[in-house]
Amino acid sequence: MAITLTENAAKQIQKQLQKRGAGLGLKLGIKPSGCSGFAYVLDYADELESSFTVFEQYGVKVLVNEDDLQVLDGIELDYAREGINEAFKFNNPNVIGTCGCGESFSVNG
Repeated sequence: MAITLTENAAKQIQKQLQKRGAGLGLKLGIKPSGCSGFAYVLDYADELESSFTVFEQYGVKVLVNEDDLQVLDGIELDYAREGINEAFKFNNPNVIGTCGCGESFSVNG
């Protein structure tokens, strides 16, 4: 099981945590959503819960609920600028399809 960060994503997470003034790291998860099945959920993690696995790169922690690991295993979290837009990008090898709105995705299973 592996969750990876690009250096750009790690820098952005550090920047947001510093701006917020607190936080253990970034919480990455999924929720049922949209026409394809799932959507990604990002939140601040203020404490380590027993049901979470911690992945650390570039000095940044990403916490993932064990229930979500099967869908998120192998994902690379990136942060990119495209024109005037900046956003986290999810490079997930488990995704088999996305919906037209671009907000939800489906996986095998």
